Amino acid sequence: MTLDATIARVTDRIRERSETRRATYLDRMRRAADEGPRRAHLTCGNQAHAYAAMGDDKDALAKSRAPNVGIVTAYNDMLSAHQPFERFPDIIREAARAQGATAQVAGGVPAMCDGVTQGQVGMEMSLFSRDVIALAAGVALSHNTFDSALYLGVCDKIVPGLVIAAATFGYIPGIFLPAGPMTSGLPNDEKAKVRQQFAAGEVGRDKLMEAEMASYHGPGTCTFYGTANSNQMLMEFMGLHLPGASFINPNTPLRDALTVAGTERATEITALGNDYRPVCDILDEKAFVNGIVGLMATGGSTNLVLHLPAMARAAGVELALEDFDEISNAVPLMAKVYPNGLADVNHFHAAGGLSYMIGELLDAGLLHEDVQTIAGDGLSRYREEPVLTDGRVRWQAGAGETQNDRILRPVSDPFQKTGGLQQLSGNLGTGMMKTSAVDPSRHAIEAKARIFTDQQQVKDAFKAGEFTEDTIVVVRFQGPSANGMPELHSLTPTLAVLQDRGLKIALVTDGRMSGASGKVPSAIHVSPEAAKGGPIACLQDGDMVRVDAVSGEIACLEPGFEDRAPVEADLSDNGHGVGRELFEAFRQNVGLATNGAAVVV
Repeated sequence: MTLDATIARVTDRIRERSETRRATYLDRMRRAADEGPRRAHLTCGNQAHAYAAMGDDKDALAKSRAPNVGIVTAYNDMLSAHQPFERFPDIIREAARAQGATAQVAGGVPAMCDGVTQGQVGMEMSLFSRDVIALAAGVALSHNTFDSALYLGVCDKIVPGLVIAAATFGYIPGIFLPAGPMTSGLPNDEKAKVRQQFAAGEVGRDKLMEAEMASYHGPGTCTFYGTANSNQMLMEFMGLHLPGASFINPNTPLRDALTVAGTERATEITALGNDYRPVCDILDEKAFVNGIVGLMATGGSTNLVLHLPAMARAAGVELALEDFDEISNAVPLMAKVYPNGLADVNHFHAAGGLSYMIGELLDAGLLHEDVQTIAGDGLSRYREEPVLTDGRVRWQAGAGETQNDRILRPVSDPFQKTGGLQQLSGNLGTGMMKTSAVDPSRHAIEAKARIFTDQQQVKDAFKAGEFTEDTIVVVRFQGPSANGMPELHSLTPTLAVLQDRGLKIALVTDGRMSGASGKVPSAIHVSPEAAKGGPIACLQDGDMVRVDAVSGEIACLEPGFEDRAPVEADLSDNGHGVGRELFEAFRQNVGLATNGAAVVV
């Protein structure tokens, strides 16, 4: 199939924009690779320290040229999605030995749970944790003893942080091993209904707790299609997962067999063999375009519009909001997974999942097939799905047609003709909206603004009965420089109640919403942020504001708005408590949201 003209044009533009940066990056990676196997440059004393605790593997490490696989793990048992990783190192070491190789845990990286910190002070460290994860993974790999790496991570900032590190060490082959989603519990729409009932005072905290515990009930990734599961999709579309690995449940024979297969593949693609596949060659402009296509086709998380530019910069590729916007207009929305629909990711996987989607998009010319992946040359490998035969993984052709067209549809008959994200611009700056879950009748709203500087103020105003007319709720001083750009997902039930009461409601913020942001139109990531004197800091209560995802506009309609001076806020309280003191350097040096709100790239 001929490549779609828009996909080709955007890819060419990214390649031209990135030419100098990418060439410099690849030159550095080639020179690092030319130095040969990492361990060859260690002194005897260096090596003795590296192998001291390795028991029966010492001789293989010190005397042979067999591959040594570094494991970078985000294991902890605070995150249900990461708890299964506790078992992975033992499985990996055994699988490596069976290949005549060795494996070591190179280091651990922090992994916070946004579900725990939603609406809490800790959420102000969430986005910055991505950069900390990249730094920690860099420390792990700095021991320079690894021929390839396995990255164990799933959730919101963990995968992007690990990708930044993998790209920085791009001369080392790397494979991402997921843990899989938890089995289905209380349906997500029922959980959301109880949240709204609690926000409206219709049920007590006991019912809320009962619903939450029934939804988040066991090991594995949360089953809604938020940032964590969008990350898994991304790794498959970009060729860093084994085909079909994303949505196999934890602690099952097939999941364990995929971990073994990933380890075996990590030993095969090192510079010591004949199929060297460094990360730097996989993460090119085509891979990132494929990732954006997957994001649009699945209606994925808005957080990836922040993470993808940061990941790309680490690989010498420069993405811009216009790239997301144009690809969104060219790619149909093929999936309806909560919050865009009623199904969860287990239902999505059963309906045909990523192998079906990738096949459809390849046939339509909406993906680059001619890419390198950890599985081999060409994205067509990802049409396949894994099955278990005699305890080992083999791959077979995936579903040729959808198994449930209420969840997954072909390119020829999508849920909507364009993807789920829309760039917004105007005299309030630039931002974006996830439209895939928003009713088309609410894509354009014009109303008076109410100005707030944190989400609690919005909730207090709601409880006081102050929202009685159509309103644009503006929550500012929530950007990366102000307080780390927390997710404002805890506003969703409150705003949804107002919308259900018949009011036209929209949110405008320089902060983030969760990957689970839902049915309320939300102009997010507004940049420049208020703390940097952006136009959002010039808004006043009562201003008429237009949020229009149809025309792509976000604007204040008041005469003379452009002549106003921005207000300033006292942000001193954002600098201390629950560890915020440690992140002052991050707040001072973080980049713009349009560039990924990053510190280290």
